[in-house]
Amino acid sequence: MRTKAEAARPRGRRFGRMLGACGMQRYHQEALKKNRVMLARELVLKELMEHMIEKDIITIEMVEMIQAKSGSFSQNVEFLNLLPKRGPNAFSAFCEALQETKQQHLAEMILKTESSLRHGIATLEQRYGSNLPLPLSESCNSKRPRLIVEHSLDSGDGPPIPPVKHCTPEFYRDHQHLAYKLISEPRGLALILSNIHFSSEKDLEYRSGGDVDCASLELLFKHLGYQVTVFHDQSAEEMESALERFSKLPDHQDVDSCIVALLSHGVEGGVYGTDGKLLQLQEAFRLFDNANCPNLQNKPKMFFIQACRGDETDRGVDQRDGKEWSDSPGCEESDANKEENLKLRLPTRSDMICGYACLKGTAAMRNTKRGSWYIEALTTVFAEDSRDTHVADMLVKVNRQIKQREGYAPGTEFHRCKEMSEYCSTLCRDLYLFPGYVPGK
Repeated sequence: MRTKAEAARPRGRRFGRMLGACGMQRYHQEALKKNRVMLARELVLKELMEHMIEKDIITIEMVEMIQAKSGSFSQNVEFLNLLPKRGPNAFSAFCEALQETKQQHLAEMILKTESSLRHGIATLEQRYGSNLPLPLSESCNSKRPRLIVEHSLDSGDGPPIPPVKHCTPEFYRDHQHLAYKLISEPRGLALILSNIHFSSEKDLEYRSGGDVDCASLELLFKHLGYQVTVFHDQSAEEMESALERFSKLPDHQDVDSCIVALLSHGVEGGVYGTDGKLLQLQEAFRLFDNANCPNLQNKPKMFFIQACRGDETDRGVDQRDGKEWSDSPGCEESDANKEENLKLRLPTRSDMICGYACLKGTAAMRNTKRGSWYIEALTTVFAEDSRDTHVADMLVKVNRQIKQREGYAPGTEFHRCKEMSEYCSTLCRDLYLFPGYVPGK
């Protein structure tokens, strides 16, 4: 355990070893890099990618993206660009898939390189000690503490959750005609899946500070008028089961919206269960689409994803002529619109908005005391501005807060690291939460 003083001053050579447990080990990445040309020339992807789907490393959508490239060389390059971002198990799964598809010579080639890299690190550590500041991660079996890139490097404890400010009857009357109907009590059902502890066999670390995120969101959603359910430390299968049960609750028919928050380690397109297996985000979204969740048709569905989407640390760039300074602290029901025997056709997926903590391929930042940068910004903005600002504009404000923030780790290459959140939306009306407003009161 670190003392409060140590938490407030994240220093030392171990920051030089900072690597995302959400991503591939650094020496595995180096082994692929050193054999990249040979792999790009000789790799046969067709059957291999099916094995990688079966091993839960890539998705069907990723296969389609790879196959869209012209020629086998370009497809191989696209695959090799994607592979290091697919989590700590991707390297071993790739080697197994090579052997299973009769490409043993390629597996032997990269494993030989990987072994050489391991041996070199061990020799240097014996000579200079285990604190040698190499940009390499420990092996899966290492018990030495390390910092993962989802951790924030700035200092200080977070402020208490501000109270949610209520909207006025006047504001509701002036804006409700262009907005989704959102006046039910409760406003909707909310589900939070928060993973903090992970299987000891997997190279996924304890998400210190994740409990702060979960408590903050639970309190925020309750104050916004939602009925909240929380599940802690679920395997990928348990997460999918919880999401499916939640999506099929009959109570969705009687409320006006829905919220789902997923808090865990992750990679692009998926979040990890405690067993180290991936829950694919597209599968989660599918459970709530118009085909699979008719009780939420034409109703807004909000998703918030606090997880890495890769292992690249955003180093940021200097603003040329900027005046800004970075912050671095210590609608209708689903059975409506019927006309005779004709029903309005809906696209399969609509009326959704999803906020992501970080951009594709990059790591999210989390502080052991304050929780994650993204959830802290989200709770602050929603508590202050939901009374008179719709959700999409609030997520722009969240982006602005994240843009201005940077890591604090003096003397390390990770000092002043950055993060950038984003959101995507298929909303068809303004989504005001109208907190505290009760019709007729």
